[in-house]
Amino acid sequence: MKRIVLVSGTSNPKLARQISDFIDVALVDPQLIRFANGEIFCEIGKNVRGADVFVIQSTSTPVNDNLMELLIMIDALKRASANSITAVIPHYGYARQDRKVSPRTPISAKLVADLITVAGATRVITMDLHAGQIQGFFNIPFDNIYASPVLFDYIKREIMTENTIFVSPDAGGVERVRHYAKKLKSDIAMIDKRRTGTNIAKAMNVIGDVQGKECIIIDDMIDTAGTLIEACHALRQHGATKVYACATHPVFSPPAIERIRNSTELDQVIVTDTIPLCAEALDVPKIKVLSTAELLSKAIHRTFNHDSVSSLFV
Repeated sequence: MKRIVLVSGTSNPKLARQISDFIDVALVDPQLIRFANGEIFCEIGKNVRGADVFVIQSTSTPVNDNLMELLIMIDALKRASANSITAVIPHYGYARQDRKVSPRTPISAKLVADLITVAGATRVITMDLHAGQIQGFFNIPFDNIYASPVLFDYIKREIMTENTIFVSPDAGGVERVRHYAKKLKSDIAMIDKRRTGTNIAKAMNVIGDVQGKECIIIDDMIDTAGTLIEACHALRQHGATKVYACATHPVFSPPAIERIRNSTELDQVIVTDTIPLCAEALDVPKIKVLSTAELLSKAIHRTFNHDSVSSLFV
């Protein structure tokens, strides 16, 4: 008889509990322990022999600790004779290191893919990969679910007007923005961005007419918010009346929260719960968090039942 088992690491326990409630399957305690020297130990607190196991763990800050937790849990499940092990990774760390940008540099996204596969994962489910080609780094089934249905619903209900225009913060995000604009029947614009160093960006120009428009910037993640604040400034200078930002992954590395809180040109930031927010971020009224639990629950349930998940790739 088929059995589904949910296991959660320490990176995003609230999201894991919500997924557990949607599927109506209790979470199994992996009993993660850290020894004095920092080593991680894991002992799965339930018999998983022959079960289809889903391990829920974002590889977000602290990235390396959460990644090691994921690998150790997968290894423990493999050695406990689980039938299948699906790594549910709402935020895939190292995704920005998807190619060699200069000589003698690693492709860390590929390295992480190899680690997850060798550890014993038989499938991966993630959300809004920074670079879609990472799917090709895996030799096991890989599902890249999009958070857009959750964001669509909020935008239509709370923000959308006849003056709304969707904005890409750089050339690489135009396809993502075009998808939103097509679905919600709106126009698009783009920020011409120049990057002067790691995590340092300078918005140079706005391509498209934003005069008198309410702009919604669409991106996959917000890290230090430097690009976002520069984009807001450029849009306001070109006549935008309001500026919103939507992103799936709230990485929020310092000084992102300070920048968002202090910005007078940014009206609201809408993110999802693929990465849990710190207390400081939760205290910023202009940051709105949407839940992806139902979406991920559907992906898990359909995977377990061998049903199609293609309708979630919207």
